[in-house]
Amino acid sequence: MSLTPCRECGRQISTQSRFCPGCGAPYPSQAVWTGSGRDWKSRTRLFGIPLIHVAYGRNSQGKLRVAKGIIAVGQFGVGLITVAQFGVGILFGFGQFMFGLTALAQFAGALVAGVGQFATGVLAVGQVVAGIYGLAQDGVAKYMWSPSRVDMEAVAMFSTIALKLQQLIGL
Repeated sequence: MSLTPCRECGRQISTQSRFCPGCGAPYPSQAVWTGSGRDWKSRTRLFGIPLIHVAYGRNSQGKLRVAKGIIAVGQFGVGLITVAQFGVGILFGFGQFMFGLTALAQFAGALVAGVGQFATGVLAVGQVVAGIYGLAQDGVAKYMWSPSRVDMEAVAMFSTIALKLQQLIGL
């Protein structure tokens, strides 16, 4: 194991160190560290916001990169349309934990339509739901279609949605 001075504080550290034990600098043996991951923004902008922003990993200060754009893609993201592990998709979000008007995620916190293992929204579909119309294994909804509760209003709503989707994709 060879030693080298930390680029930030000068303390002797291993060339294999991921962080300096003295000052906490990431990858302290590298003369310059610009971070890990990727941060790319399209040149096209709408209202000063990048049309597409892809970001993941950490910046040169070791902070998590957050995608912020009309279309945001990354581990963390905020945008009109967001694809991220954790994020806010104002119009639509897809990921593991997502919030927005519509969301498709493991945890889908949506105002209008949520689909996920745990889902909320006026229309909520998932294993456990909370909403006005719910299609689920269990949950809370004004109109619920589940193994233990069948409201005809919910059956009619979800049957109509299924028919419209079939027509839309040509099945």
